[in-house]
Amino acid sequence: MSKIENLANKLLNKLLTLKNWGLAQLCSLWQKYSPQLKKINFAQVKAFTLKYKWRILAVIIALYALSKAYDYFFPAADKTGGPITVTTIVVEKKDVPLVLEATGTIVSNNIVDIRPMITNTVTKILVKDGQEVKAGDLLFQLDDRNDKATYEKLKALADDAQSQYLRAKELVAKNFISKAGLETSSANAKSAMAAAKAAEAQLSFDYIRSPIDGRAGIVNVFPGSLVQASNVVSTATSSTATSSVGAMVTITQLNPINVQFVIPEKDIPTLLENQRSSDVLKVLVTVGDASMKTYEGKVLVIDNQVDPSIAAVRVKAQIPNDAMTLLPGQFARISLVASDLKDSLVVPSQSIIMNSRGKIVYIVDKDGKAVSKPIKVAYEYQGSAVVSGIEVGDKVVVEGKQNLRPGSKVREAKESASGAVPAKPAANSTTPSAADKK
Repeated sequence: MSKIENLANKLLNKLLTLKNWGLAQLCSLWQKYSPQLKKINFAQVKAFTLKYKWRILAVIIALYALSKAYDYFFPAADKTGGPITVTTIVVEKKDVPLVLEATGTIVSNNIVDIRPMITNTVTKILVKDGQEVKAGDLLFQLDDRNDKATYEKLKALADDAQSQYLRAKELVAKNFISKAGLETSSANAKSAMAAAKAAEAQLSFDYIRSPIDGRAGIVNVFPGSLVQASNVVSTATSSTATSSVGAMVTITQLNPINVQFVIPEKDIPTLLENQRSSDVLKVLVTVGDASMKTYEGKVLVIDNQVDPSIAAVRVKAQIPNDAMTLLPGQFARISLVASDLKDSLVVPSQSIIMNSRGKIVYIVDKDGKAVSKPIKVAYEYQGSAVVSGIEVGDKVVVEGKQNLRPGSKVREAKESASGAVPAKPAANSTTPSAADKK
């Protein structure tokens, strides 16, 4: 409270004290001399006035000053000057998008740890750190001399067995050998072919290829390194990162990329209801500086259980990453457009006033006076609020409400024919840590 207000309060208290004292004096004089009023004549009145003239004058001055002070500090509603200038909007029913906001983490759509199937020595490394690779690209070559010799040996035996089988078929046709001999020759050919295929598979383990399209991480081996099939590769994927131990290299798919986040338990019915009614739930994702690009994607899956420790369900969405600017582990802000609130009464958030009894708005009645209306806020997002407690067509005060009191006369600075426009998620809008239903 300012010093001027303190001085005004002190002066007002003194004036009220003086007023009470004057009234008390008048009452005392009335009680003392009222029985004698009938006996008072002009001469007695004149004598009384002359005797108490200073007291009477002091009481009159005090009452006059008190009346002026009271009018100054408590002016009548019709004497407070001109009407207060305000800006209003007319309340209408609108469809408002229900946006669920959350924070999450960028995660890879597909990640593979490359490790050997056999124990061998690395002879060639055909991938570089951070290189973009395609599915089927050769990454590593192991020492293949022994496996190649074994394969060639078994392949030659298989070819010979096949030739003997074909010769046996010709001999059976000429009755030079029995059918039992033909069957034995066929079995030998099949056995030799299977052994050759097993050797071919063993040889293929010396050539390690990428199973997916993606970007290679840091290569953990060098030419001459001994790699073992018994290496245990442990991969841990969390909401923040994926780490692996024992891999020769890790291939991570970056386009498209996923974002993982959680939705509070109270919003799960809304989420599932809209998933059933719509083929795709859209999300808007911003990473890092909110002024940068916003990525539009779709929800892939909603987890089948609620995490009781945080009372939320995990959701995974997919977004494009053509420029390769997003990496797993980055912090992201997500806006999920769940549904529309049909025929809602919408007012600007700045028109709502908080007081000790709750939330109110001022509306202008037909007489041009301000009337306070208690309201309840059902949903609020980006400057607009869905409320109840008012009616369609009410003029809600948006600007100038801080000067209003119930019954104040108002003058509209600008007529508005429509209500507040519900805010829709912008492509580069900054969102809070979460959209809250209220």
